[in-house]
Amino acid sequence: MAQHNAFYAQSGGVTAVINASACGVIEACRQAPDQIGKVYAGHNGIIGALTEDLIDVTQESDDAIAALRHTPGGAFGSCRYKLKDIDTHRAQYERLIEVFKAHDIRYFFYNGGGDSADTCLKVSQLSEKLGYPLTAIHVPKTVDNDLPITDNSPGFGSVAKYIATSTLEASLDIASMCATSTKVFVLEVMGRHAGWIAAAGGLAGEAEGEPPHMIIFPEIPFNRKAAMARVEESVKQFGYCVIVVSEGARYEDGTFLADAGNTDAFGHRQLGGVAPTLAGMVKQDLGYKYHWAVADYLQRAARHLASKTDVEQAYAVGREAVTLALAGKNAMMPAIRRVSQSPYQWDVISAPLSQVANQEKFMPRDFISDNGFAITQACRDYLSPLIQGEDFPPFENGLPKVAKLKLAKAERKLPVFTL
Repeated sequence: MAQHNAFYAQSGGVTAVINASACGVIEACRQAPDQIGKVYAGHNGIIGALTEDLIDVTQESDDAIAALRHTPGGAFGSCRYKLKDIDTHRAQYERLIEVFKAHDIRYFFYNGGGDSADTCLKVSQLSEKLGYPLTAIHVPKTVDNDLPITDNSPGFGSVAKYIATSTLEASLDIASMCATSTKVFVLEVMGRHAGWIAAAGGLAGEAEGEPPHMIIFPEIPFNRKAAMARVEESVKQFGYCVIVVSEGARYEDGTFLADAGNTDAFGHRQLGGVAPTLAGMVKQDLGYKYHWAVADYLQRAARHLASKTDVEQAYAVGREAVTLALAGKNAMMPAIRRVSQSPYQWDVISAPLSQVANQEKFMPRDFISDNGFAITQACRDYLSPLIQGEDFPPFENGLPKVAKLKLAKAERKLPVFTL
């Protein structure tokens, strides 16, 4: 097999372990020198390919690439940029071919969520529609855990561990002070339209009365009267109430509790601010003193508390992506399969991108309690293995040691392209 070059890029919101997938892709490429020559990374995702802003990864040492495994963020820059349809925006795809031809790129690895899978699927059609031989593989990543087919999404397990831990620790703080001070604590988490991250907060408590006392899922329409009754009941019974609420919480008519009024580049409503909205309801309806917090970027950047299971899975799908590409598979995604629940065992299979792109996986109703405010044992059984194990980064001067990359740019060979 002739040697050609590979392109890797990161897309969408980053995670604590997306760089572990990058590490897996790059190390696997380096171990196949007969088929893959240079590895280029797109600076800021697919935008780097369109603008020929390429990072020459071959200039990074093996140690620097290995350090990506314990470094959060997106090492090569990420983006929210969705390619339009090939039939109506042909120029973008012709530009991709120009760049790939100029740098002899025949392997395309795109690391992201559902919208990124759509971009990867469109790129995979270059060979068929425009006659350029390219193998495109999607590497799964999303904290939202809403990708279909795969049992869970790399990036989610570490966020779940962080949110469960934060819920547990903050609950102890509130319990200490509730007799004379704060009665209600609201923690807002990510997740968009799916309640997986909010559900993870439920792992903090097991016995009756242990916090969180209420979880608000996007899958269950929000009822203010029922929610406030639950808060009042918890405060009277336990002295305080801890609430975990998803940013995507919505009313019966689909209106979000907290809609920022904007959309991102993928066309999604920009969410955020549900915690103060909910806390305001508590104050207005019940008069309780409250505190609220938004986990925001902290939850997806907390590599110091990453799930070992998550790190291993993120690395594994990166390596498997290269295996699929070298086997001639196109428009595919490595997916995690749960082989056994007890003991927990998993492996990596492959899924066609046509079944992944622009699809969302929501929480099953049987994962949510009858009253809509808690997780069930079935949900607990699903979530628990995903947060198991610790994979602490090395520390230096009291802080996590992260990868320091050269990020040397490849020489441009083409005219400037304007997006």
